[in-house]
Amino acid sequence: MTEPARATTDALVEMNGVNKHFGDLHVLKDIDLTVTRGEVVVVIGPSGSGKSTLCRTINRLEPIDSGEIRIDGVPLPAEGKELARLRAEVGMVFQSFNLFAHKSVLENVCLGPVKVKGIKPKEARERAMELLTRVGVADQADKLPAQLSGGQQQRVAIARALAMAPKVMLFDEPTSALDPEMINEVLDVMTALARDGMTMIVVTHEMGFARRAADRVVFMDEGRIVEEAVPEEFFGNPRTARAQDFLSKLLSH
Repeated sequence: MTEPARATTDALVEMNGVNKHFGDLHVLKDIDLTVTRGEVVVVIGPSGSGKSTLCRTINRLEPIDSGEIRIDGVPLPAEGKELARLRAEVGMVFQSFNLFAHKSVLENVCLGPVKVKGIKPKEARERAMELLTRVGVADQADKLPAQLSGGQQQRVAIARALAMAPKVMLFDEPTSALDPEMINEVLDVMTALARDGMTMIVVTHEMGFARRAADRVVFMDEGRIVEEAVPEEFFGNPRTARAQDFLSKLLSH
């Protein structure tokens, strides 16, 4: 089977006219979003606005009802080996850490590269240790996940996603399950990734991170993208009444 032709574009993620329903609930409404190589896009909005669903459609954890999603110029397949291959190019970090409880931290990070990409175990271990060092938990490599704090587990989850050498990283509220003192240690790792040029789509309630690390803020409400702008513009002078209302409630607390 020949691979679909890759479009020559700087766009890494493209969503065109994407719609998604859960039964009668229309959760994504005609979503158009393009994320370019090296760009950090932070998606914010009230609960139930469709942020997490948008994130989960990009590697087809949630199938869409209509529209098209392209990763690096290639349409996202519905299923099968082509989907698995394209998924390997999209790293994802969830609210929950989803680490294998019976495997060590090092084994968790090595598993994908060895099983999915066929990388030799010795090479995978060396790369895993580099990544665990990068996220600040190399000294925890031989422990089981349950022996780590929540913040440490989330940093391992980031290392595990990076081990697949993804083209883009998706973060779905990665700090929402953490105690307040652990949030910054995860955000610091994400900020460093952004600084190093990783393409990232981040769903978060952490407005400080959005101000500091985003190239663009996307504000969603009721399944639509209502407004998007660079952080200085969005936080300093939101254009829509809905964004103004959302931010005024946030900033008043």
